[in-house]
Amino acid sequence: MTRKPWDVEFTARPEEVATLRRVVRLRLTAWGLHELVDTAQLCVSELVSNVVTHVGIGTPASLAVSMNGTYLRIEIHDPDTRALPTLVAAEVDAEGGRGMALVDALTDRWGVQLHEARKVTWCELATGLTPPAGHPEDPSVTRAEALLDVYATLRPPTCSYGPGPGRVSRAVAEESVIDVITDFLHWLQAHGCDADEVLDRAQSRCEAALSESGW
Repeated sequence: MTRKPWDVEFTARPEEVATLRRVVRLRLTAWGLHELVDTAQLCVSELVSNVVTHVGIGTPASLAVSMNGTYLRIEIHDPDTRALPTLVAAEVDAEGGRGMALVDALTDRWGVQLHEARKVTWCELATGLTPPAGHPEDPSVTRAEALLDVYATLRPPTCSYGPGPGRVSRAVAEESVIDVITDFLHWLQAHGCDADEVLDRAQSRCEAALSESGW
């Protein structure tokens, strides 16, 4: 089954939550992901409500849903790069503060990507689908993607928003990887480590892993 990415623009208002929940149900049902409908709807509710509460009513935003390997990816795009979602320890009787804690509990992973004029708050749910033949999921790639998402929140949002559902362009992604490697090289030098030796070991380990996986 082909599950093409889709997105829909909306204005951040409380009444939009119900509409977006219906859209998600229809799309996921069409994709044959019936078992994820309730969880995905809850995540959408919390992420959209987060924009309404912390960015502001009337904010132009968008919802994007796609497949990332065998994971269902949900993204909320909004123009505020300062109001970052965070996990808080909400009191039992608190009226708010549980949104991202709920998303964290329901999903397999979540994060925030910062771009020049917007941010993307995303979460992913395991579908249990079988990876396409010849393209097994690589946990190293998954960890690297998660690291880049975290890294993006630690640097000024200087990258441009790329085409596609929540994806930065390949050139921007490569620049982010270069920045990460550069910072690690600085860390190695600051701690008296042999950067060349570490890079050689990393390259050897990567080649061995690729050889074992048949790539």
